[in-house]
Amino acid sequence: MRQVSVRPSWPPQPRAQAGDIVTFGIAPTRPETGYGYLELAESGDPQAATPQPLARFIEKPDAARAAEMIADGRYLWNAGIFLASAATLVAAYEAHAPETMAQSRASLDAAKTDLGFTRLDPSAWEAVPDLSIDYAIMEKATNLAVMPYTGPWSDLGGWEAVWQESNPDSDGTATSAGSLAIDCRDTLLHAEAPGQRIVGIGLEDIVAIAMPDAVLVTRKSQSSRAKEAVAALRMIDAPQAETFPVDHRPWGYFESLAKGQRFQVKRIVVKPGAALSLQSHHHRSEHWIVVEGTAQVTVDGEVRLVTENQSVYIPLGAVHRMENPGKVDLTLIEVQTGVYLGEDDIIRYEDVYART
Repeated sequence: MRQVSVRPSWPPQPRAQAGDIVTFGIAPTRPETGYGYLELAESGDPQAATPQPLARFIEKPDAARAAEMIADGRYLWNAGIFLASAATLVAAYEAHAPETMAQSRASLDAAKTDLGFTRLDPSAWEAVPDLSIDYAIMEKATNLAVMPYTGPWSDLGGWEAVWQESNPDSDGTATSAGSLAIDCRDTLLHAEAPGQRIVGIGLEDIVAIAMPDAVLVTRKSQSSRAKEAVAALRMIDAPQAETFPVDHRPWGYFESLAKGQRFQVKRIVVKPGAALSLQSHHHRSEHWIVVEGTAQVTVDGEVRLVTENQSVYIPLGAVHRMENPGKVDLTLIEVQTGVYLGEDDIIRYEDVYART
């Protein structure tokens, strides 16, 4: 999203302090069907520099209705950004979405402290109704105001918005590094991973997005339906629907490079001074090869340093730990073998990050 500069005497703040919910409306530049709209009250001024009275929220329209609203002049794009005090929002949920508030409180009451994090109770949180703030609150509340914004703006909320902000060429085609378009029109080609290449030939009105673990291909005019792809992947329990290829942890991160029925290869990066938990596994053994930095490795009570181009084997069931005693990132390749390679196959004995 583009940054917006504001003056010190920001107009919406007094309204929010007085108990109103202030939403932000963007002056529309085209009949966009991918955004919801805000209808100003009859007395509202879409060019005003102060919050204006709001008549209602409008769901994403079709092209004809969007064109009508643009011609009318009293409609703004719904930015989905709100300014309100915590007390105001709590009161709104209690009044208009009491079940959401009750389940949220139950999840917080049963939460556990994990290092510096508060982890909500998952069973109570699962019972929270799946409602956006628009449906739960904004379409029912009466203490609403809208702050018009007339400068340049994009929420980059879909791939068509990314295409618009990527400076398409004279044929309407935009490409990322690693992408090549041959005789394409009105097309976005985007390669996400380093070293990845995507080539489009003779495409028109196409969005093609190559991620490290999945590829999305759709008509640009249909790109707002990308969430349906996530839902479809979730239905077949595809990991791409829930997890990212790179998994960040308090000590650094890891990513899966290759995976088979009884093996997995990971790249693991440990930050300077960081340490993994003292742990063991029921179902897998591990082989660590250090490629950058130095590792301090503990295996069944024996501690040793493993430097670049050296390796260490962790037998199944061995109690082990990896630490980075150096001042640069430690990078290693881990090869796992076993009948089960899930991340939940771990028993922690000690953990500097107090994870359960």
